[in-house]
Amino acid sequence: MTESRNYRLVHGGGDEAEIPHILIVGGGYLGMYTARRLEKKLGAGEARITVIDPNSYMTYQPFLPETASGNISPRHVVVPLRKVFDRVRVLGGRVVRIDHADRQVRYEPNVGEPETIAYDHLVMAAGAVSRTLPIPGLAEWGIGIKTVEEAAYLRNHVLNQLTIADSTDDEATRRKALNFVFVGGGFAGAEAIAELEDMVRDAVRFHHSIDLEDVRFYLIEAADKILPEVGPEVGSKALNQLRRRGIDVRLKTFLESATDQHIKLSDGAEFDAGTLVWTAGVKPSPVVAASDLPLGPKGHVDTSEFLTVNGVENAFAGGDNAQVPDGNGGYYPPNAQNAVRQAPVLAGNVIASLRNTELTAYKHKNLGAVAGLGLHKGAAQLFGVIKLNGRLAWYAHRAYHLFAVPTFNRKMRVLSDWTLALFLRRDFAALPEMAEPRQAFEEASQPQIEDGRLRRVS
Repeated sequence: MTESRNYRLVHGGGDEAEIPHILIVGGGYLGMYTARRLEKKLGAGEARITVIDPNSYMTYQPFLPETASGNISPRHVVVPLRKVFDRVRVLGGRVVRIDHADRQVRYEPNVGEPETIAYDHLVMAAGAVSRTLPIPGLAEWGIGIKTVEEAAYLRNHVLNQLTIADSTDDEATRRKALNFVFVGGGFAGAEAIAELEDMVRDAVRFHHSIDLEDVRFYLIEAADKILPEVGPEVGSKALNQLRRRGIDVRLKTFLESATDQHIKLSDGAEFDAGTLVWTAGVKPSPVVAASDLPLGPKGHVDTSEFLTVNGVENAFAGGDNAQVPDGNGGYYPPNAQNAVRQAPVLAGNVIASLRNTELTAYKHKNLGAVAGLGLHKGAAQLFGVIKLNGRLAWYAHRAYHLFAVPTFNRKMRVLSDWTLALFLRRDFAALPEMAEPRQAFEEASQPQIEDGRLRRVS
């Protein structure tokens, strides 16, 4: 790290050194909206605002299952951070260490040498990552669905499995390619398996050697129910809806092993599967543990009802990486609904801290939960009393998330995707090579002839 570079990052030079610096770790929903509100409410001379995130965009995660099924373009579920800010600096990289006692973070840019950045006020909005278990084979073969890259990869992968099965007469290869395993029956797992089963149901019509009965979807859930967020009655109907579609839902069941793509379940079932999707929970971003901030029993930032970090000054947190008390002895669930509503309160309290005014407690009554389970299918519980399944729930799901997705630009792009789908058939183009885009070039650069035949170089 060079001192001159660090000086520009930390102090900005000149009079900026005297302006309080607000550092936001994470550019997801909470981080982006908090920064936007701070920019709007604070004068140019009141504070400098910096957002650090490895990506240059914010991802609207509730749309990832529809991205995986091709109903929404991957570009339409992300919002470029620099496009929504005027006076906020966005740094592409990772915060790998937080020393709040010294008011500084260790920052590793995507390209370049690590640096130290000082701040006056810290906002922890780093979000969460997939929570995995030490199951043999999971790290090697599992696929998550927490990022837009994973969702796009999953779509290409699933369609490619159909191509593999349609291109061979080997029964073992076909059986493996047509087995799709999803672990986790919460929102992510239930929505992902439902959307992709819907896509595969349409796609098999164009793979003439494959019948729908050849395809097997498995949903593995350790609990005795799925979609607990929508309540037992709606969740039970959603479970029956999935089973009527031929999805093999196994409750009170665990994944024991996935070595070499051979699946072993706790109920004794064993089979090969070319697809293993892991959605069994999340955990706070690793940077939370790499800090001196007080943490709760599950590794979240210990946060008060004012979204301040307990036990320290000038630190705030919310979203997936924080445990925010709900006033009833528990904590608010880490979902998009709370992230949307925490952002203005969090930003307001940062401003109140700067101006030495009174803080506002975060209070929110759950509006319900909505889940999309494929085209014209869904499950919803609204305001605790309205319970919907099927098409009405699907309408509620789309209406809520169209309202919640950030920026008018993205709302219109998502709406255009949905509108075009009313008139055009689903697109089944698979681009699995996107995962390794240089492979074709590398092979072309090193052709080898053996026995008069071109040997493929891997």
